[in-house]
Amino acid sequence: MASSKAPLVLASASPRRREILRELGLSFDVRPSGLDEVRLEDEPPEAYAVRAAADKAKAVMADAASERPLPYVLGADTVVALAGAVLGKPSDDEEARSMLERLSGRTHRVITGVAVGLAGAGVSSVLAVTTHVRFRQLDRDEIDTYVAGGEGRDKAGSYAVQGRGRALVAGWAGSYSNVVGLPAAETLQLLARAGAVEAWP
Repeated sequence: MASSKAPLVLASASPRRREILRELGLSFDVRPSGLDEVRLEDEPPEAYAVRAAADKAKAVMADAASERPLPYVLGADTVVALAGAVLGKPSDDEEARSMLERLSGRTHRVITGVAVGLAGAGVSSVLAVTTHVRFRQLDRDEIDTYVAGGEGRDKAGSYAVQGRGRALVAGWAGSYSNVVGLPAAETLQLLARAGAVEAWP
């Protein structure tokens, strides 16, 4: 189990991020920020992911500013980028179907912004990690069947690589855990640099 100077708080409701942090041996509390981020006009996907992660962390830091000891807060946000467009969580099955049709047979980027800081002191470290994911060519029936299963309804890009959506993917270059929702190695290094983790494993 990793040791730390102060409590660690994950500013996210994502069960995938919780699982990744637990697999790293980290002890933490979960406090979702509740923020609904909106991409700014012409904002690059990397900048958007980092800003969203930092805003989530800041929101939880503000609520924890009177706690003792002050906790470290970790925020994260994952986006899917294709040819400059950002594909977020689908609003309905029709949008999910449209996203998968666009991703079919093409390579897209999965970008996760990560931010960490000490409550009362603000965000001290941020990063963005990109993984290139290549979809195989999908036919209409495959897309319809996958969408009807509902697995991708709350996922950026409308698919879950850790579930049945793995069969949609022909390959990737970069961090697999980043596609799931949190780049494990890079997040651990960020926490260490910020002082949130003293020793690992």
